[in-house]
Amino acid sequence: MTLPPRSVLIVGASLAGYSTARALRRRGFEGRIQLIGDEFERPYDRPPLSKDYLLGIVGEAELSLEPDGEELAAQWTLGRRAVSLDPVAGAVTLDNGDEVIGDVVVIATGSRARQLSPELRGVHTVRTLADARTLRSELVAGARLVVIGGGFIGAEIASTAHSRGLHVTVVEAAPVPFLGPLGREVGAAVAGLHAAHGVRLVIGIPVVGLCGTDRVRGVELGDGCVLDADVVVVGIGAAPNVEWLENTGLDIGPGLLCDAMGRTSAPRVFGVGDCSAWFDAEYERHYRIEHWTESRDRPAIMVDAILDTPDGLADAKPVRAPYFWSEQYGIRIQYAGRRHGDERVAFEAGSPEGKDLLAVYWRGDEPVAVLGMNQPKAFTQWRRSLRLNPAGKIKELV
Repeated sequence: MTLPPRSVLIVGASLAGYSTARALRRRGFEGRIQLIGDEFERPYDRPPLSKDYLLGIVGEAELSLEPDGEELAAQWTLGRRAVSLDPVAGAVTLDNGDEVIGDVVVIATGSRARQLSPELRGVHTVRTLADARTLRSELVAGARLVVIGGGFIGAEIASTAHSRGLHVTVVEAAPVPFLGPLGREVGAAVAGLHAAHGVRLVIGIPVVGLCGTDRVRGVELGDGCVLDADVVVVGIGAAPNVEWLENTGLDIGPGLLCDAMGRTSAPRVFGVGDCSAWFDAEYERHYRIEHWTESRDRPAIMVDAILDTPDGLADAKPVRAPYFWSEQYGIRIQYAGRRHGDERVAFEAGSPEGKDLLAVYWRGDEPVAVLGMNQPKAFTQWRRSLRLNPAGKIKELV
């Protein structure tokens, strides 16, 4: 693009889309910014939805991502869903038939929670504020909750429900919870928090169906057992919202395929956030990273490419190691880096049986990831060791 765009259309008004608008203004962009969001709410923080919001500690006003006094001078269209894109014209058609156009289009449509059939009352996912509102009303002391999926969202909801006095069972089809992101040994250590607090954990057995007519009454497992349930939460992952782009000619893989700066195969279209899979030159692969920090930080990298700033002319820029954190049963869990399964794990502090574990993942003589449980100081020190190499990439990471 030889001239800066006069207008940027951002499809997606959550963290990634909002962060894109902020980055544009901070880079001095004075053109028109339009944000399209399929929810009716202004940008809000999602991580508390499975924790403090469900507990009633945080209200909806406190979830807002927009600081008081901020003026982005942006046009907002909320409660509307994009249904088609003309990447050549930069034109997006909405579900009410309206068409909006931008010199540049940024796809930041995020992802959606995977569902189970049949659809019954009492079965929930937690992806949006509306989801959390509905679930919170059903977390009544004494009720029987079954959480399907032992990942971080499921574990956080189990912890929250346990503290509200529900009888909680967590079902995980894998032999160890958190097997993908953490590996067997560390995953088992983190999952041990359930047992330590009296929450039942059923592992290695898949869910084959839900029982009930109008409202859920149980969860049927692959071994024939049926778990009684008054409420069910499904936490089996998320799918990128990219189906509406399938006939556009854009490259789709694990998400909307982008280069290391967020550029897609169409000159006027960029992608960022949960719906996008950015290219990693170190491993010659596209990755879709669903961490909050990625949706906050990567838009600034992409905006340099949109505006053709000097930094944006590079093929790759330094990106911090992927980071996320979780709060379960009063224990703060932090993780940074990316493991590939062949690393050596060393417990630098604490033990797998304790609640103050510090685990470091090594590939050769390089630390490539670190997990801390109630180890904020040591975790921060190890996280800094996941340093950038001279080429501007994170060594053995990103």
